Amino acid sequence: MTYDFDHVINRLNTNSLKWDALEERFGAKNILPLWVADMDFRAPDAVIQALHHVAEHGVFGYTVRPDSFYESLIDWFERKHKWKIEKDWMIVSPGVVPALSLLVQAFTEPGDKIVIQSPVYHPFFYVVNQNERELVDNPLVLTDNKYEIDFEDLEEKLSDERCKLFIFCSPHNPVGRVWTKEELRKVGELCRKHNVLILSDEIHCDLIFKGHTHIPFASLSDEFADISITCVAPSKTFNLAGLQSSAVIIPNEKLRKQYKDALRIEDGDMLNPFAIAAFEAAYTEGEQWLDELMDYLEKNLHYLTTFFQNEIPQVTVIQPEGTYLIWVDFRKLGLTEKGLEELLISKGEVAVNQGYIFGKTGEGFVRINIACPQSTLKEGLKRIKKAIQSIKDPVSD
Repeated sequence: MTYDFDHVINRLNTNSLKWDALEERFGAKNILPLWVADMDFRAPDAVIQALHHVAEHGVFGYTVRPDSFYESLIDWFERKHKWKIEKDWMIVSPGVVPALSLLVQAFTEPGDKIVIQSPVYHPFFYVVNQNERELVDNPLVLTDNKYEIDFEDLEEKLSDERCKLFIFCSPHNPVGRVWTKEELRKVGELCRKHNVLILSDEIHCDLIFKGHTHIPFASLSDEFADISITCVAPSKTFNLAGLQSSAVIIPNEKLRKQYKDALRIEDGDMLNPFAIAAFEAAYTEGEQWLDELMDYLEKNLHYLTTFFQNEIPQVTVIQPEGTYLIWVDFRKLGLTEKGLEELLISKGEVAVNQGYIFGKTGEGFVRINIACPQSTLKEGLKRIKKAIQSIKDPVSD
């Protein structure tokens, strides 16, 4: 089967956060959304068929998860990522962000320090600050248009005896890095040396561009697995975010019990029947859809990169190695963070994620979602060009 990712689907009036909340989020209705990590593509046919089967049954009571649910994820990760996960290691959650918050509560105390690496997925800030833990930033360093880890600074931060947890984004959102084995090993050795638990958010692990390979952190060694907790989900891979299903993988039995005890208080380990069906169908039958998706995203990435190079050379694309979220540097325009935001909304009529929400080091950048039909992407880029041209000629339309 060949999937038609060029097909434009009308998502207005479908209770879509991406499309129906534009006025609330951006103060304007008639803008084109290229923001939140939500694809404008239909999910794999196998997922849709599985959901139809659940709906046709007509009874939506409390659920348990069959062995095939767990086997679908186990088989996927062994085949795609060379990581053999055991069923006992898996704990389900409605989503990665709720899991992150509960993990922070389970493994740290108020006042403990938690390391993140900005610019980074903004809920990382919330799950630390709102749980009354102290946020410690190990900013990534942009060198020759590529982000790298400042390992000297990382060790300094991890060495603090109050530092208990490192929330690691792999692949990294929003800068698109797919960390190498050498980088992962350095991270692991530092966390082992300073007795810091590593919480690895690997939700984008299947969205990897050609020439790069995602390596699950816990797969590198038993020693690393023993100090790690990995969060994964089909939501980004197969566009299932609204169905709310994810898995927390904890090889260490003691840590697993500690998390389960915290989860029992929250009563948060039940998935709805649609989520269970979609999860299993996606991991069991979604590989061809994903392969075709990645080919399409490669084309969209090439178009976006070429467009900026040729049409708006003062704007620089940070070439991603993974994810469909592209980090773009607008700093040469010399605008304030609010000035850039207002320009793109009022003059460009396009909605993107502003870089400042990912931390202070993200100021002057924007994150653009390319998981849309290329006609939508072309229109969005045309609007961005129009907005930037208005700086040079304030009277132009």
